[in-house]
Amino acid sequence: MNKMKFLTYLLWAKFSLFSFAYDKNPVDLSIQLEVKRAVEKGLSWLNTEQNRTSGHWGDSNYPALTGLALRANLGAPNSKVDARTEKILSRGFEFISSKVQSDGGIYSKGLASYNTSICMMALMQAKNPKFEPIIAKARNFLINQQSDFDQKGEIDNTFDGGIGYGSTWAHSDLSNTHLAMEALFYAKKSFQSKEGESLDLDWDAAISFVSKCQNLKTTNPQEWVSEHVDDKGGFIYFPGNSMAGDRETKGNQVALRSYGSMSYAGLLSFIYAEMNADDERVKAVRTWLSQNFNIKENPGMGAQGLYYYYHTMAKALSLSGTKEIQDANGKIRDWRKELAMELINNQNPEGFWINENGRWWEKDPILVSCYAILSLERILYAF
Repeated sequence: MNKMKFLTYLLWAKFSLFSFAYDKNPVDLSIQLEVKRAVEKGLSWLNTEQNRTSGHWGDSNYPALTGLALRANLGAPNSKVDARTEKILSRGFEFISSKVQSDGGIYSKGLASYNTSICMMALMQAKNPKFEPIIAKARNFLINQQSDFDQKGEIDNTFDGGIGYGSTWAHSDLSNTHLAMEALFYAKKSFQSKEGESLDLDWDAAISFVSKCQNLKTTNPQEWVSEHVDDKGGFIYFPGNSMAGDRETKGNQVALRSYGSMSYAGLLSFIYAEMNADDERVKAVRTWLSQNFNIKENPGMGAQGLYYYYHTMAKALSLSGTKEIQDANGKIRDWRKELAMELINNQNPEGFWINENGRWWEKDPILVSCYAILSLERILYAF
């Protein structure tokens, strides 16, 4: 078994067990206790925001918000769930179950793949057998969302192999693709003995699409790919589009800039596909992330999508077993401690988090608080 496969199996086991083992180092233990307190305070605020009638959090048209809140509760470092939390969870899962559509997706008004992926993760995390039929149908729904524009099983379109929002948002993007790959990776590990392998994501096609989002000329020869040293190995949102903008290169050729959150999404995609850690694409993105390590902003995007960036960072670095990063100046950085303190310092006294930059809904304290709590829980696993 190669190194990347070993890590993904190991972290699948961690995902399944949800157990915390506190570090015996006094400094680390102190930070872990602070993280635990911040999580508890955050959950206390978050759970006051649940609609007591319907069980949802935030906008009821987007069950992913409820899925994220449920995942935050389920990932809390508690030895047992008390009666109050059990009631909160029960109402939340009833709401998600009410959003299951005839096609197996879990959504309301659009963003079908996004909502289904996140809700599916929450349902799996609950480990309740009664949810297995919903999970099985959601799994099939996501698999059927994989793009194949000529329906011939051949990768002959730039967007083939990826997954988009669905409906009118037909083209694939890296954000939705990596979230679907996450849900399908864990579903495959949890349910393959029950469902068999008759229907599965075309993982090779998925990685083909993901690779087309990477600024790496040796594996991605598309014209837009940047050869600038500051972009090499990083990722963009979808082929030919970078939210970070573009840079002029020689002549009139326009190259697209890499940025932080999508680069972590790219690394996560490679992890879920169980790619070899020595693969050129994996090594290149890890180098880019090291050279652009930043806790204060989303590299290339500033404050935009900052908490989504924190969440993808915490997932990718914990899943890959990374504890320290050597930054562009050669300094060794403990990302766990730095990110933990940044999140703790930015927590509102009432317990929530918010991004003053509203891009991608990050002025919504429910969404941002879920990202922050989930990031802190990942940090606890990483110690």
